[in-house]
Amino acid sequence: MRFTIIARMSKYPSKIKSIRYSLGLAGVFLAFSGLSYAQADTGSQTAPGGLAPSADAAQSVAAQACPDLTPFYRLSASPDWSAQDWDNLQAQLSPLLPRCLQQTSYFALLGAAQLNTGNLNPALESLERALLLDPDNGGAQIDYAQALYLRGDLFSALAMNRQILTREDLPGDLAPSLRQRQQQWQGLTRQTQWHGDLLLGYDNNLNGAPSPSDITLTLSGEDVTLPLNPEFQPKEGPYLNGRLGMRYRQLAPEHQHNIVAELRGRVSDDTASDMLQLDARYAFIKPDAVHSWQAVAGISHLMFGGTPLYTAAEVGGRYMPAFQLASCRPYTAAAAQHQLFHNQSSLNAIETKASLGLNCIRNTSIGQQQWTPEFSALYNDPIRNRRSGSSRLGWQFNLDWRLQLPEGSPFKGSLMSQINHTEMMDQSGYSPLLEDNARRKVRRSYLLIQYNHPLSADTQLLMNFYHQKQRSNLELFRSVDTTLEFGFTHTF
Repeated sequence: MRFTIIARMSKYPSKIKSIRYSLGLAGVFLAFSGLSYAQADTGSQTAPGGLAPSADAAQSVAAQACPDLTPFYRLSASPDWSAQDWDNLQAQLSPLLPRCLQQTSYFALLGAAQLNTGNLNPALESLERALLLDPDNGGAQIDYAQALYLRGDLFSALAMNRQILTREDLPGDLAPSLRQRQQQWQGLTRQTQWHGDLLLGYDNNLNGAPSPSDITLTLSGEDVTLPLNPEFQPKEGPYLNGRLGMRYRQLAPEHQHNIVAELRGRVSDDTASDMLQLDARYAFIKPDAVHSWQAVAGISHLMFGGTPLYTAAEVGGRYMPAFQLASCRPYTAAAAQHQLFHNQSSLNAIETKASLGLNCIRNTSIGQQQWTPEFSALYNDPIRNRRSGSSRLGWQFNLDWRLQLPEGSPFKGSLMSQINHTEMMDQSGYSPLLEDNARRKVRRSYLLIQYNHPLSADTQLLMNFYHQKQRSNLELFRSVDTTLEFGFTHTF
């Protein structure tokens, strides 16, 4: 019997390729399925005590018995067997169901027909019934493993295929194809993806400078207004932004490991504001039917104007219970970050964050939408006591939104936005020179909008808009920044 195996699984689109191969000749497969050309289970019966039934009784039994399925197996083994042939076979087998309820070969063949015509759920049911009647039905085992794989149950499919390979009665003609299938599926448990971005943009504050051109200082109890050095005023202009990223995922039956690394650089005419940033992050994720949790660790290093600015190391975790609120699942998270400033050690600190959030997914008429609102409490504690303002307390609200546009819509791809508002307040006066040693209050808000438009299977057009405004009772910490950029991203 010929089996067509189409390797498709929506959970792993980046690694799936269509493959097609034969699992052996008809005679080999029939033997492995418990059938043969010379002898098949035809449902013949004898009367109790070994006596032959009467002619009328024999005719009645024959009419109700499951017919010999060997001809169907022979026909389906033809090299010219098509999807339409499988569909016709399914139509011929379906009326036989009441007569073949106890025949494992019937449900194995029906499941194969359903599988090869794309009827995955009925195929799973038929193949499960075949294996309930005969757990050693090799043909049903082979197709059931494939059906599990197509459903996305990768590890159950691997376990079933591994069990088939250990059978002593496995025909030699089937073994190579099954080993090839095992290797391909096993390869899906380790996935590596690289991507690169190249964007051209314009920024009205490349150097992140304060907005005011004058700063008011308190000298001997009097307010004195001084002009800010032009070097520390906002500089605007075009820039080129490049990014190279890598994602690695290793799957196991009960957990997974994720590693994300990214190198990003920005260059412009103002070389003093050129940036180079390296980020790396690891996550251990353990989902189950009751809840899911993950532990994360990461490091980030930033160079600004060719000089190391800061390095941050972070550890944290997230817990998501099983229950839902409408279409939303709540979660809690916590993180601690060590912040090291290379040229200003007085700024070194440890920042902790505790969060509550919702992960909401809903299908709408304009596409699938996802909302993730999150509220966090923040505490930033200096490692040394000589930092201006001492400890800081604050809070943060963040809302992520994503719309996956449907295939038939005028605009393809996805639209994403992020709204963030953060407030922090120092626990002591910042400086006697600013507002008579007032405690610093900072309110920072930003809006990010991104649109990705697919140009091909591996390339997308990117459009990003970013606007940030920072307000403070101290003029030195007021700033505005707006950027707009266009470019491309390519996955390889």
